[in-house]
Amino acid sequence: MKRVCLINTGGTIGMKPTPEGLKPVPGFLAEQMRLMQELSDEQMPQIEIVEYQPVIDSANMTTATWSQIAGDIAQRYNDFDGFVVLHGTDTMAYTASALPFIMPGLAKPVVMTGSQLPLGQVRSDGRENLKTAIIIAANYVIPEVGLLFGEAMYRGCRATKVSASRLDAFDSPNALPLVSAETAIEIFPERFREVLQPASDQLPLEKMAPQEIATFRLFPGMSHEVLSNVLRRPLKALILETYGVGNGPAHDHQFLEMIHAATRDGIVVVNCTQCRHGCVLQSAYEVGRMLHDVGVVSGRDLTIEAAIAKLMYLFSNESDIAMIRQKVPVNLVGELTPEP
Repeated sequence: MKRVCLINTGGTIGMKPTPEGLKPVPGFLAEQMRLMQELSDEQMPQIEIVEYQPVIDSANMTTATWSQIAGDIAQRYNDFDGFVVLHGTDTMAYTASALPFIMPGLAKPVVMTGSQLPLGQVRSDGRENLKTAIIIAANYVIPEVGLLFGEAMYRGCRATKVSASRLDAFDSPNALPLVSAETAIEIFPERFREVLQPASDQLPLEKMAPQEIATFRLFPGMSHEVLSNVLRRPLKALILETYGVGNGPAHDHQFLEMIHAATRDGIVVVNCTQCRHGCVLQSAYEVGRMLHDVGVVSGRDLTIEAAIAKLMYLFSNESDIAMIRQKVPVNLVGELTPEP
């Protein structure tokens, strides 16, 4: 019989409606799952629940929690066919982006999911998300951390939250889904990433620690003084959210000199577009080439969540700044589209 480990970190899906509002209650998720007759169908796998104590609102997630989730998977890696991680939606895309870097040798499915409405509500989207995630984790050999929400499972490090209220709350703007979960479940093996290490009973883990990283969104009329304060040490890396295909104010010499001074000082500045779709091409326009000339590194089509996770991973495992800059635009775990 197939076996799935369900790790409940917290989130709306397992919260209990009370007169004071939704609250996390230990054991409530398992209680609701026992009421779901579908889960006892002979086609469903054996499910073991690991529930965090206390469960975590995803707004309180940290790099330590990311490592804890990976550690719990590694500890049970050879005992289960797949894993489901229940998680709050607010920072699910951040966790889904970080886990592939921590577990680059993953050869089994890790399906992250949650819901906009808790299991205890009649219209809960969590019921379908939970069942579909369990079925995928049990029955398909997918060497990926996936984010399953609604009718699709996306590669975790390509997903982003796009709605605070819609039931299809996530999207993967620059990568096609790994799985379609409409009237039938259809997987797309040609879209899976290559397993980076030979499959084994052990899952080695990479380090992921907090780092001095910031983001700065360009906009007309932005303050040089604010940017100057952001660029101060101990900052290690800045994600510059630029216009279009990676453009910035090429005629703003003070801005360019500030960025140049930062890159000369060893701060890694990464160019990520504000646009949901598309890729940074710093050579397309003069205003992009100017950023390249002052040491800004292309983030290609990294989501902001993936860019943060990647920089945290690189700084946690690499001390050579030149090597970190070199690896930013290189596809490591499926997080970006390589150059053709």
